[in-house]
Amino acid sequence: MGLPEERHNEYSSNEKLHKYSVIRDLTGENISSGIIASTLVMTGPALIILQAAAAGGFTDQQTINWMFAVYFFGGVYSILMPLLYRIPITGGHSITGAAFLATVTAQYTYPELIGGYVMSGLLIFLVGITGLFTKIIGWVPKEVIASMLGGLVAGYVVQLVPAIQDMPLVGGAALISFLLFTRYVKKFPPVLAAVVAAFVVLFFTADLNPAKEITYFLPSLQVPEFTWMGLVTIALPLAMLILSNDAAPGIGALESSNFEPPIRKIVSSSGVFSVITSFFGGQCANIAGMMSAICAGPDSGPREKRYMGAVVSGVITIVFGIFAWKFVPFIQSLPQAFVSLLAGFALIGVLHSSLQMGFSGNRYRLSALAAFIVTLSGISFLHISAPVWGLVAGAVLARTVER
Repeated sequence: MGLPEERHNEYSSNEKLHKYSVIRDLTGENISSGIIASTLVMTGPALIILQAAAAGGFTDQQTINWMFAVYFFGGVYSILMPLLYRIPITGGHSITGAAFLATVTAQYTYPELIGGYVMSGLLIFLVGITGLFTKIIGWVPKEVIASMLGGLVAGYVVQLVPAIQDMPLVGGAALISFLLFTRYVKKFPPVLAAVVAAFVVLFFTADLNPAKEITYFLPSLQVPEFTWMGLVTIALPLAMLILSNDAAPGIGALESSNFEPPIRKIVSSSGVFSVITSFFGGQCANIAGMMSAICAGPDSGPREKRYMGAVVSGVITIVFGIFAWKFVPFIQSLPQAFVSLLAGFALIGVLHSSLQMGFSGNRYRLSALAAFIVTLSGISFLHISAPVWGLVAGAVLARTVER
């Protein structure tokens, strides 16, 4: 499924007639959308990656590699795809995938994790190239997947309460900003408003001591180790999270804005970029759901120029990835309560939509509840993490008891 041939020919002729059409398509609206989209992926998701790296005992170089890989290649994806199709296909990495990895990094060696990332990217590529995307998502009820995701991120969102208690001024300012922008300012993301308010108050009320200086590391190729356990407990759930919580919302956002996204090419290219990213230590680089929704929306200006919002976002995230070795020490110097605060706000929307999708209907109530509770419990059995057991429990109940 792709763009009509006439549209491709139209764009080709336009490019011949207007050598600098890309520059002329930059507007204040799509630049603003690109900045907002990139800011969202550089705040909460970056903190979740650092939490996952700390849980796995990663070295500084491994952490820098991870940050570089997901932001650099996610940015490249966000530039190439929009320029190729003139559609705001915005690239990034999976925040829910990073949240999932925070539960498993301590259970595997670093090469085993890299092997899991590679296999996950290959699975996404195969799903995209064969057209199996809707079939795989259809086998596990969407209510079960959504409830598993809700149980996965609920722990992060719940930490908002103790974080606000530990940092009342910072947390209070962030919460008030979030609520005010949710109620009165519809055109500006409430999460971004909360993040900005939290940083401003933190700078004025806390004495931040930057973490130790990290020596610059050239990004290096990582050696994967492939295991059956890594395929089952890392690759499969990670691929499912990316497909269901990034690819599906991103494609849906584009279609809802009357674009005609080439679905197979978007999914398969997400798999290819994820494989490349994994060899540099990152879990994925793919179409980003929330970022694509921002860049494809009406606030991004004229419809035919909205693709430049994705390009702007890509350029900014590439810069962030290249200078990750400079940004990481600053991020690591932030108080733990502050990190929990930002991560919680970044995942509020994910939790809300997941619970709404998981429990709004009556068809799979028990299955959804089982997936949510098992995942929320955080259990680990036979080296298999809670989100996987949540999916298994929910899918089995859906196909048997509630069939």
